[in-house]
Amino acid sequence: MKTITISQVSKNMGISTRMLRYYEQIGLIKSFRREGYAYRVYDDEAISRIEQIMLLRKLRIPLRQIQTILENKNAVTTINIFRQNINELDKEITALSTIKDILFCFIKELIKVTELPFKNIISENDTLLSAIESLNIVSISFKEEQGMNKLNKADERLSKINDIRIVYLPPTTIASAHYIGDDPELHANTMLDEFVRKNNLNKIKPDLRRYGFNHPNPIDETGYHGYEAWVTIPDNMEISAPLKRKQFAGGLYGVHMIAFGNFAEWDALLEWVNNSEKYEFAGDLQDQEHMCGLLEEHLNYFSHIEKTDLEVKDIQLDLLIPIKEK
Repeated sequence: MKTITISQVSKNMGISTRMLRYYEQIGLIKSFRREGYAYRVYDDEAISRIEQIMLLRKLRIPLRQIQTILENKNAVTTINIFRQNINELDKEITALSTIKDILFCFIKELIKVTELPFKNIISENDTLLSAIESLNIVSISFKEEQGMNKLNKADERLSKINDIRIVYLPPTTIASAHYIGDDPELHANTMLDEFVRKNNLNKIKPDLRRYGFNHPNPIDETGYHGYEAWVTIPDNMEISAPLKRKQFAGGLYGVHMIAFGNFAEWDALLEWVNNSEKYEFAGDLQDQEHMCGLLEEHLNYFSHIEKTDLEVKDIQLDLLIPIKEK
């Protein structure tokens, strides 16, 4: 039986290792440990399933529906899901068609007068104004998930991100969960979530912050690595094993928000600090064990703790890079 590692799947199929681990975490795919081999691998069945997931994602099918499709042999169920998505697409097509017609009308009006301010055309045309106001922006998808060709074309834009926030994180006490091995994110995050829920930390400390980082970073082609998850806690809070109490020194950070999965934007954030006239990187590039001082913050962690069914598409993260003024 042919098997390949997670890093090989990531490279061959153009999908991040973190996304593959998330698919496994929610039960979409399975890996196994081959006898005499230290790392988990995927077999032909798992590869085939990943290909099906990627195909359905390209068709903009949500993960929950993909899980239902793959686990249900009843064709009626899949047909109903596809019809539901077709209805959503019909709404979007109608909205886009309306937008197209409005833009043509704008062109027609602008051709007549070369100096009339654009705002006057809108205010003087009640029909166009009514048509625009009738549009539901929620029904218009801007396709955050793009094919690889589109992602390549977006590289230039991503390398010039301009929504960087400069924040100061104060020194604080944190509870740390650390795991090295298979699915380290799952194990570390689960330990920390259990601690938060058991101690009602979200009620005791409503201003809690939730961070994470690779510890250590992947060291070879297998992608084998560790992960450390942090949550801020009151200074006098008791911590028991396997969690540890630590002190976070805080400091100045450049921050960029992403949707879960867009980890390639780390490169853009690093390029931003390298090109900055005011700031420079304050982490340690030699410290591969602690991800060079970089952090990821889970922005809607409260929703995750309260609901437990937060979909990956709903997760928002801040990427934080330590900086100092030049």
